[in-house]
This record gives sequence, structure tokens and C-alpha cells, in this order.
Amino acid sequence: MKYYQDITLLPDAESALGFLWQKIYQQVHIALVEQKVDDQHSAIAVSFPNYGSKGFPLGNKLRLLAKEKGQLEKLNLARFLSRFEDYTHQKSIQPVPESTSHVAFVRRRVKGQARIEKDMLDKALLWSKKSGQNLELCLQQLEKSKPQIKQAPAFIWMESLETKTRNPMGSAKFPLFIERVELPEANEGLFNCYGLSAVRGEQIVSVPHF
Repeated sequence: MKYYQDITLLPDAESALGFLWQKIYQQVHIALVEQKVDDQHSAIAVSFPNYGSKGFPLGNKLRLLAKEKGQLEKLNLARFLSRFEDYTHQKSIQPVPESTSHVAFVRRRVKGQARIEKDMLDKALLWSKKSGQNLELCLQQLEKSKPQIKQAPAFIWMESLETKTRNPMGSAKFPLFIERVELPEANEGLFNCYGLSAVRGEQIVSVPHF
């Protein structure tokens, strides 16, 4: 990644930072989908320079990165954020500094307690049916390997455009969990259409962090 553009979110008394992230990141996602290089990938990445901030964990700054300046110019993010001019400050496209560290921002799928309990019951029912054992006994045995709920990473509420198209009356909102991973070196590759690092086996695509 050779070029970047920073967008600072500007909350006020009526529009909290978390609410702005929902609106701004949804527009960024739409922009990346429009410029995607194949069905599932983007050549443009996002990063969160202030990830881990107190208050809202993603901080108040979004950074877009690309190999070529022309890719960010073609994206023309200002067009997608025109309705939010009072709530964002977009800087000009700049070259990435020569000396940076390397991180990845990856999507994590986090199970809540209700989902874990349902999965456990489904497994116990299947085991009980196959083995002929009592359901309660199967549940007790599975309890030993029951997943523990860990502290969830930062997330943004998003709206699935595909789900909304299929079912206009249903809920299309979901939490997009985002985790930062420290990396010892740069790994090149593509990103998903949320701008997050794609994972290829054990290798995670990196972005410069500065």
C-alpha cells in the first residue's frame, strides 16, 4: 500500500460517534462494492488508526489505503459521503510514510450466549439420537467442551443490502466485528468489500500502520 486518505468523524450532541460509524461505514462499503475487482474482493483497504480508543473502540478516524493514487481518486469517496459533509473531514490523498509497522484488520464472527446454547442443544439432540443415550447425559458430556464467551472485539452495526433486497420487510442489520492483528511483516493480497484483510490459510493480508 503506497497511498492513503484519512476521514475524521465529527460527532455532535445529536449524532453520537457510534451512530456516525454506522452511516459512514455503510457508504464506504457501497463505494468498495462499486469498485470491487471480483465478486468478493476489493483492492482498496481500510484501517482504523485509533483502534482501541476509550469511548468508541474504533476511534474517530477511518483510513483508506491503495497501491496506486489513481485507485483512491477513482473511488471518489466524497461522492458517497456528500450527505455527511457536516460530520466528516476528508484529507487529501497522501503517500504512505516509508517507516511503518504492519497490522491487519479482520472480520471476526462472534457467537452470543443464546447461539452457543442452541448449538449445544442441537449437538446433544443429534448425539442422543445416534447413540441412544439420554439427552441430559449428552448435554452433560458436551458441557466439558462448551465454548467460553470472550470479550467481543469492536463492531459496527451494518445493514446487509443483499438481505434487504430479498426481504424488504425483515431486519437486515448485523454487527460487523473487527479485530486488529499485529503482524511481523507485510503480506500482500486483496481485501473483502468491507476493506478488511482477507485471510488465506495462515497468512493474513496486512496494511501499514502509522
